[in-house]
Amino acid sequence: MSTPNILDDLEWRGLIANSTDREALYAALGDGSVRYYVGFDPTAPSLHMGNLVQVVTAKRLQDAGHTPFILVGGATGMIGDPRDSGERTLNSLDTVKDWVGRVRGQIEPFLSFEGDNAATMVNNYDWTASLSTIDFLRDVGKHFPVNRMLARDVVKSRLEDGISYTEFSYILLQSMDYLNLYRDHGVTLQFGGSDQWGNLTGGVELIRRAEGGKTHAFTTPLITKADGTKYGKTEGGALWLDPEMMSPYAFHQFWLNVEDEKVVELLKIFTFLSREEIEELAAQTEEKPFLRAGQKALADAVTTLVHGAKETDAAKRAAQALFGTGELGSLPPSTLASALAEAGSTKISRDAIPSVVDLLVETGLCKSKGEARRTITEGGAYLNNVRVEDAEFVPTAEDLVAGGWLVLRRGKKKIAGVQAS
Repeated sequence: MSTPNILDDLEWRGLIANSTDREALYAALGDGSVRYYVGFDPTAPSLHMGNLVQVVTAKRLQDAGHTPFILVGGATGMIGDPRDSGERTLNSLDTVKDWVGRVRGQIEPFLSFEGDNAATMVNNYDWTASLSTIDFLRDVGKHFPVNRMLARDVVKSRLEDGISYTEFSYILLQSMDYLNLYRDHGVTLQFGGSDQWGNLTGGVELIRRAEGGKTHAFTTPLITKADGTKYGKTEGGALWLDPEMMSPYAFHQFWLNVEDEKVVELLKIFTFLSREEIEELAAQTEEKPFLRAGQKALADAVTTLVHGAKETDAAKRAAQALFGTGELGSLPPSTLASALAEAGSTKISRDAIPSVVDLLVETGLCKSKGEARRTITEGGAYLNNVRVEDAEFVPTAEDLVAGGWLVLRRGKKKIAGVQAS
C-alpha cells in the first residue's frame, strides 16, 4: 500500500491557497523527505492565531516525514510588522532579541528536534547582520527587476501616498532568506500566509536566477469569520498564544463560540482529528447545532494543543462553575480571576461591600436599582450560583470565594465578577 501524500491532506483541510507547480510539489512531497521552512517575524512578544496556522502546518509536514527549518526573523523583525496601509513600526535590537526568544519558546513544543527529520531553528540575523550594502545589492538586488517589484499589489496600492525603500525592498530580504537556506541546508519548500505570496515567489525566482535551482512554495488561506472579516481579534485584542496575554479560559471560550458556519473549517485547519472524526462532527453540527459538538471538540483540541490538557480541564471547570453547573469553591483563584476578568469585573473594598442591588448596577448587569430589584423579585439574580431572594441582601466577607471574589449572574448567561480587596 502506498504512503499517502501529505499534499492531499493539506488540500482536504483547506490549507492550500496558492502554490507553485502543483504536480511538481506533489511529486517532491511523495519522493522522500523534503526540507522546508516557514518564517516568523518577532513583531510582538507572542504568536497569535494567524501564526498558529503556520505552526500546525509545519507539524503536519514533519509528522508526514518532512524536515522543518523554522526561521525566527531577528533581522526582518527589526523592520516591524507589515500593515495594510502606512509604514511599519521599527523595533529596537534589544526588543527584537527578547521577542525572538519568546517566539522560539512558543514554537518548540509543537515540533520534534530529534530523529531523522529533526527540526532546526534558524535566525536570519545570523546571515544578515554582517552583510554589506554592496554585497546585498550585487548578490540579491541585481536579480530583482524594478518593473516587477512596482507591479506588486502591496506596492501599487501605496505609490500614490508614498512608500519607503524599507517597505519596497522587504521582498529582497525574505527572498534572501530562502536563498541562504537553499544553499546552506538544501531547503526546497517555503510556505506562509496568503499575504506572503509575492515574497514566497520572489524567493523561488531568486533561487532560479542565482543558482538555477528548482524550488517550491505554497500559502495557507487567510482565516475569516462567516461575514468575511478577519479572525484573530477579540475585545481585548489579538488571539494571543501566550497565557499571560490571553488566559487559557478566554482562549477556550473563543473557540467554543465560533459560528456554526465556520466550525468544520476550523476543525480541519487547527486540529489533528481524523477525517472520519471531523466528518462525524460536521454531521452533528448539521443535524443538532444546539449541542455545539463541533465547537466543544474544537475548543478542547486547540486549547490542549496550545496550553495542555490541565489548562483545558481548568477552563472547562471554570465555565461550568460560572454558569451554575460546577462548584465555584473548587476553582484555583488564578483560574477564577482570569475567567471573571474576561467576563468583566468590578473592584470594591472588603470592608464596605454594597448590597446585591447596588452590585448588579455597578457591574452593569442591570441598568438601574429598580431593574435590579425586579430581577431579584423575578428570580433571575444569583450570587455565587445561589439565587438571591432578598432585594435588601448585603454580602459579607464570608460570601467571598477564591481569595476575594463574588460571582454575580443575571439569568443563565450574563456574568460579572466583584473583587474585594
